[in-house]
Amino acid sequence: MLQRIKELSEKFLKESEGKKILIISHHDTDGITSASILASCLQKLDRNFSIRIVKQLEKEYIKELPKDRILFFLDLGSAAIKELEELENKVYILDHHETENIPKKVNIVNPCLNEEEKLCGACLTYLFAKEIDEENTSLANLAIIGMVGDMMDKNIGKIGNTIINDADMIIKKGLLLYPATRPINKTLEYSSALFIPGVTGSGTGALNMLRDIGIGTKDGRYKSLIELDEEEMSKLITAIVLRTNKREVSEFIGNIFLVKILNKLEDAREMSAMINACSRLGKSHVALSLCMNSREARKNAEEVYVKYKQHLVQGLNIVAELDKIEGENYIIINAKNTIKDTIIGTIASILSVSCTYKEGTAIIAMAHNEEKIKVSARIAGRNGKNIREILDSVVEEVGGESGGHAMAAGCLIHKEKEQDFIEALKKKLEIELIKV
Repeated sequence: MLQRIKELSEKFLKESEGKKILIISHHDTDGITSASILASCLQKLDRNFSIRIVKQLEKEYIKELPKDRILFFLDLGSAAIKELEELENKVYILDHHETENIPKKVNIVNPCLNEEEKLCGACLTYLFAKEIDEENTSLANLAIIGMVGDMMDKNIGKIGNTIINDADMIIKKGLLLYPATRPINKTLEYSSALFIPGVTGSGTGALNMLRDIGIGTKDGRYKSLIELDEEEMSKLITAIVLRTNKREVSEFIGNIFLVKILNKLEDAREMSAMINACSRLGKSHVALSLCMNSREARKNAEEVYVKYKQHLVQGLNIVAELDKIEGENYIIINAKNTIKDTIIGTIASILSVSCTYKEGTAIIAMAHNEEKIKVSARIAGRNGKNIREILDSVVEEVGGESGGHAMAAGCLIHKEKEQDFIEALKKKLEIELIKV
């Protein structure tokens, strides 16, 4: 894979000389950090480029792309190889999503094609940028944020470790809630990494839990996670285990990545959530500017982040009240217009790591997006049937576009196909999940 990246970087440098470049990247943290890494690299080369951040790469969108640009896709494109090969443009892709198509004309690096070490889009883009100029190691911090944002930090391989070594960061072992650098009561209240009944989304609930376990304030404020001593950390972990009915304490423990952003150590998980929040609420430009070290963007991003967390809490409360379609090993949540389509995936992710559903349960969440419906699917506990394959087969039957990973996938369907999609999905889930 590293040799392939080297070859592609050399080819790109030659083909992009004097040409206009269009970067098209996904709107999540991995996509935004990928775009920021490549943009920073191209700025140093004084290349002519522009950036577009998209929710999904649809066929209609591909057909309308300008024909006078080199197209560079980041964190997407693998599911649309057939359409991209038909373009007259020079096409480059750095992506890690599953694909069954082996491209001929398209210049692509994707670990799935060679069954190599799993790397997120930001890590692939960083390796590409570093191959172009070794001084681009200053961009490694963004790759780490992308890695954490795509939850690929638990099984880091040899190449991933080289990126960690390049980054300006500190790694601490601890409880995987974020932000690890802010007062623990606020971390508990706004944690979207783990849903804690009666605590998540409730300031009073967070304070009550801390009082019950004997963790108080010091000089009028609560400690942050990374400031807790061993006894306090043990009490907190025990309290969370009891409230979530989770048996494996190890699920909560891992590496806290503190990366240098604007000359300050930040929790990579919080930065990831902040970047994601901006993009989900239509402020991708703020997220990009934040990644490219704008202090003004940091202030704006924090304001957007507060609103986003409020949307998530509201969304979780709405889900609790909604009628749901439930089967033996699946649940379908159709939020229609009650939850933004840009946050329905995050809601599904939160539910997949909560104690609400048993491991292996397929969680399918739906929300309306103008004339279409956004579908986000997750597997509770991230251990079970390949949900991407299930969505692919249903979309093939009723129409639409799908993509993603085995444990986290999504699709886009037309509104008039809503009931057909649900019925076909139910049948497929009942057949497939019983095999697990």
